[in-house]
Amino acid sequence: MSVRKHLFIEGRVQGVTFRASTRRMADKLGLDGWVRNLSDGGVEAVFEGDREDVERMVDWCRRGPAPAKVENVREKDEQPVGLEGFEIKY
Repeated sequence: MSVRKHLFIEGRVQGVTFRASTRRMADKLGLDGWVRNLSDGGVEAVFEGDREDVERMVDWCRRGPAPAKVENVREKDEQPVGLEGFEIKY
């Protein structure tokens, strides 16, 4: 069963390979969705896929890549819309 999570990630999450690392992890887990930087210095991401894999991705986002310092993750459950692939939005 497919689920969708919409995340807003705060902290030192820009300029630390967060988006590229997120895409690599999402690809590894077979998730669909996207990630982008926000003007407030945060990162926004959407993940669709198997519940267990999406939860693993959310757990990873709470830490991020080694240079990141994640301070807060706001999470929303949403209805999947059938995204295909994972992209970095600019």
